[in-house]
Amino acid sequence: MRLLHTSDWHIGRTLHGTDLLGEQEAVLSGLVAVVTAERVDVVVVAGDVYDRAVPSADATGVLDRVVGRLLATGAKVVLTPGNHDSARRLGTFSGLLSAAGLHVRAATPRLDEPVLLADEHGEVAVYGIPYLEPEIARHELGVPDARSHEAVLRAAMDRVRADLFLRPGARSVVLAHAFVGGGVASESERDICVGGVDLVPAEVFDGVDYVALGHLHRPQTLSARMRYSGSPLAYSFGEAGQQKQAWLVELDAAGLAAVRPVPLPTPRPLSVLTGTLEELLGEPAHAAAEQHFVSARLTDPARPTDPMRRLRERFPHCVHLDWTGAGATAEGGSYQERMRGRSALDVAGEFVSHVRGVPASAAERELLARALGAADRAEAAR
Repeated sequence: MRLLHTSDWHIGRTLHGTDLLGEQEAVLSGLVAVVTAERVDVVVVAGDVYDRAVPSADATGVLDRVVGRLLATGAKVVLTPGNHDSARRLGTFSGLLSAAGLHVRAATPRLDEPVLLADEHGEVAVYGIPYLEPEIARHELGVPDARSHEAVLRAAMDRVRADLFLRPGARSVVLAHAFVGGGVASESERDICVGGVDLVPAEVFDGVDYVALGHLHRPQTLSARMRYSGSPLAYSFGEAGQQKQAWLVELDAAGLAAVRPVPLPTPRPLSVLTGTLEELLGEPAHAAAEQHFVSARLTDPARPTDPMRRLRERFPHCVHLDWTGAGATAEGGSYQERMRGRSALDVAGEFVSHVRGVPASAAERELLARALGAADRAEAAR
C-alpha cells in the first residue's frame, strides 16, 4: 500500500496580508498528478487543514475542489484537525463523507477507531489523533490528571495500541499534530504550548509502523518511521528557498518498506532582497524575482519616500519591506522594535501623527481609544 503524507495545508492563510488561495489551490491540485503517477492508495493530512477555526467560504471551496480531484483518482483521503482547525466544524458530516472516501478523524473520544484499509497483504489501520488541547482532552480521554501535551498524547497512544493489539497482523499508521522532540521549528508555526508543555518525546509514538506528523512547516525526519512532511507552501520569508515536499510511504507485508520525498511545485517563490531602493529597482540580477513574493530590506541612510509603491512598479508581488539603514538605527531600530512594549493606543496615535505630519489631537486619541476598546470587546465575544 502506498500513502502520501502531507500536512499543514493552512488553506486561507495570507502572506503579509496577501491572499494565497490561488497558490494554495495550485500546489494542492498538483498532488493529483503525484497520486496518479505514483499509484497512491491514500492521501493523509496531519492537521491544520485550514488556517483558522472558521474558514471563509472561498477557503472551504478550495478544500472541496482539491479533495474532489484527489478522490476522482480512486485514492482515499484521511485527515485530522490541527491547532488552527475547529475539530467540530471539520468533523461535520464525517460519517457521510466516509462513504465517498474522505475520512475525517476529528473526535477525540473516538481516536482509537481507525480507518481500515486493505491490500494484498491484509489490513492497514490508519489512526487520526486530532490536536489535543490538554485542558479539554484530559476529560475527553478520561485522564483528568493529564495536564500536558505529552500526558494526553500518551493516553491517546495507549488507546491506539490497545485497539491495535486486537488486530493481529494489521499494519498501522498514526496521524498526529504535535511538536515532537528533535523537530526544528520555522517562523510560521503558531505556538501550541497553551494548556501544558508543548514538547512531546518521540517514544510516545512507539508501537506503530509509521507516524505521519504535522505542525512543523519544515520537512524533516525524526526517525525512519516518524517524519514531518512540512507545509506545501512557504508561509514566511524564513522559508524562502525551501523545497516543499510530501513523503511517499510504502507498506509491505512486514510493515514499513520505504519512504522517499516527493517534491511539490512552487507556484510563486519567495525572495528576500537587500540594498538601497535604487539598487533594488535597477539591479539586473534581481530580474528573476520580479514575479516572486518579495520582502525588501532597504539600507538607504534616510527613509525613502513612498518605497512600497516604487518597489511594486518592478516587483508587483512585493508584500513586505523593512528599513534597516543608519537612520533606522538612529531612531532605535526597526519599526517593530520601536513599537515593542507600547500600548495599542500609543502605536495608533503615532501612526496617525506620522501619516498626517502633525501630532494626534486629544479628541482624535479619544476616538482611537473608543475604537480599540470596541475591537477588544468584539474579539473577547468571539
